[in-house]
Amino acid sequence: MISGDELTRYGRQIIYPGFGKGGQEKLRASHVLVAGVGGLGSAASMFLAYAGIGHITIVDNDPVEISNLNRQILHWESDIGRKKPMSAAAKLRSINSSIKITPVCKKITEASVDKIIQRADVVIDGLDNYGTRLLVNAACVRKRIPFIHAGVNGLVGQITTIIPGKTPCLACIYPEPPDTGETIPVFGVTPALMASMQVMEAIKFIAGCGETLDGRMLY
Repeated sequence: MISGDELTRYGRQIIYPGFGKGGQEKLRASHVLVAGVGGLGSAASMFLAYAGIGHITIVDNDPVEISNLNRQILHWESDIGRKKPMSAAAKLRSINSSIKITPVCKKITEASVDKIIQRADVVIDGLDNYGTRLLVNAACVRKRIPFIHAGVNGLVGQITTIIPGKTPCLACIYPEPPDTGETIPVFGVTPALMASMQVMEAIKFIAGCGETLDGRMLY
């Protein structure tokens, strides 16, 4: 049952037609994994926490660097050198103390990916390279876990919701990793925008309200 505090906290989304208390209860019962806690993953994790997703797992193995700070909004100057999941988890717990945050400081590899994602209801793509994206995509297909992909380049972003068994997967769209160059230009607002849309896709899918981008790529 939704508590009085939850009714107050999430009231503006509970009153959305077709969402209601039932939708909020579904969010509270869900587990969303964010693969990568950079520009996309930082903003996505924040909005998942604000929305009341009951369990958020954040996965990354990189330390915070000064070059991250124009776009990775969960990391601050004081976090430089700290592992990104640990930096992010501290802020997320301050955003919403009623949800569970699990930081995972591991590299996503072919050997580790299945175990990393296995308990998630939805996986959000916060990665910055297509090699790792395709690993996560393949694991999500094997385990039948929805995968919400987004990517950015400069002022351009793209997003699609992949539902195994229903839609094309990322490997259908990109049989070979596209050549994006070693360093992708990006302004902080671009991943923030795409991450916000990823969270909206996750909310719609979990709550069963609205129309998701399954089978379509939005640029």
